[in-house]
Amino acid sequence: MTSVDVRPETPARPTPIPSSQRYRVVWRWHFYAGLFVAPVLLVLAVTGAIYLFKEPFEEWHYSDVRSLSAPVTAARPLSEQIAAAKLARPGAGVMSVIPPTAPDRTTRVIMQGADTGPWAQGVSVYVDPSSARVVGQVDDSTTFMRVVRTIHGELMSGTVGDRIVEIAACWALILIATGSYLWWTSRRRRPARSGRARLRRLHAWTGVGAGVAVVFLVLSGLPWSGVWGDNLQKLQEKTGSTYPNADDFPHTSTLSKDLSTNPDAKVPWAAELLPVPESEGHAGHTTAHGVLQPGALPVEQALAAARPVLRDCPPAECDVKVLLPADAKGVYTIVTDNRRDPAAAQTLHVDQYSGKVLVSYGWQEYGIMAKAVEQGIAMHEGRRYGTANLLVMLGACLALITLVVTGVWMWWKRRPQGRVGAPARTTSRRATYGVIAIMAVLGVLFPLAGVTMVVALLLDWLVLRRVPALARLTG
Repeated sequence: MTSVDVRPETPARPTPIPSSQRYRVVWRWHFYAGLFVAPVLLVLAVTGAIYLFKEPFEEWHYSDVRSLSAPVTAARPLSEQIAAAKLARPGAGVMSVIPPTAPDRTTRVIMQGADTGPWAQGVSVYVDPSSARVVGQVDDSTTFMRVVRTIHGELMSGTVGDRIVEIAACWALILIATGSYLWWTSRRRRPARSGRARLRRLHAWTGVGAGVAVVFLVLSGLPWSGVWGDNLQKLQEKTGSTYPNADDFPHTSTLSKDLSTNPDAKVPWAAELLPVPESEGHAGHTTAHGVLQPGALPVEQALAAARPVLRDCPPAECDVKVLLPADAKGVYTIVTDNRRDPAAAQTLHVDQYSGKVLVSYGWQEYGIMAKAVEQGIAMHEGRRYGTANLLVMLGACLALITLVVTGVWMWWKRRPQGRVGAPARTTSRRATYGVIAIMAVLGVLFPLAGVTMVVALLLDWLVLRRVPALARLTG
């Protein structure tokens, strides 16, 4: 009798998803994302590269009102200089005062401009400290760099522009991730010698080489955005990482989203939600914003009272900003703003009647997340580590410009006539669902990108595939 070798059946293994199928899904997402957000990313990169040079440009452009021909040996009191600025702009409230940082510099008095809403720009009145004579005025809402910043932050379209910028920035991260995958899976292919192949290599190696810098550029800019930035601040509030505990500071009353309505004279980002105290004793009646109350100390006395508490900060690197009390209960807010190192910043609240320093806080009181955001902002603007920092951020902007230009160029060269020329859809559902699952995680981390992902999927499934003409056009 012949024995029969009976072996247990091994369970069938699932058929692996061919890498080409995943490649096609990722490439299709990469293609459409790049095609749709390329114009916005190009605008962000160009304006960002220009804004890196804000400080030297404005130092040169406004040297006639910011610098004096000879050093000042005896300065007039700040209150007299403010009075001269108010005569130059009758009826306008004083938003803040920035004393000279050197003997040959003017005093900058920021007056209320035409707009009065949050983040409204003021008018800077420059005063000669030796004679209290106004040497010039600059409307901060119309400066070249302010226009560049408005385009960079909101495309000059308010809230709608801010959301579009945030969507494009979030998709830039997804483009870097999907592009890195495409490069990794195709890196062993024999390089072609065609013009499009050379463009593809330039596109790929630019993304790989500058990807980390571009990712940092995007992440460090997102705290300014509307949705993602607000969610970050809410997270910081819940974790106590935005500002010191209010219990640590007596005499606090209200929270202020921004202690100054002028972006050029605001407190540090990490301190915007800090408790604001009230002056302990107040006299007189409430008057217009920036108009001192009867019995209030002059600005120079309030600043002198704060000097012993202010930490050392080199005048060449620091601006001392004095925000006047908003009303009879308000306080002087004095901010030292180090243009390079956020750790040197400090914020003080001084009683406008007694000169008592009610609150003093700085880097040591900030939470971990707030410190990370402050350092990120300084590096994002290219000022944290001097020229080296500026060149790295400029390189990231130029790399982003290169990626956009080469990507669009490649598409233009390969597109079939009368069609978009998108990569063909995959036939593998498993590959599609797997990539969508990964994209969903990114969509949760970046909500506006997630919303646009859902819109894109619904558009593809409900419209593009069901309309024959659109199906042929989009592939």
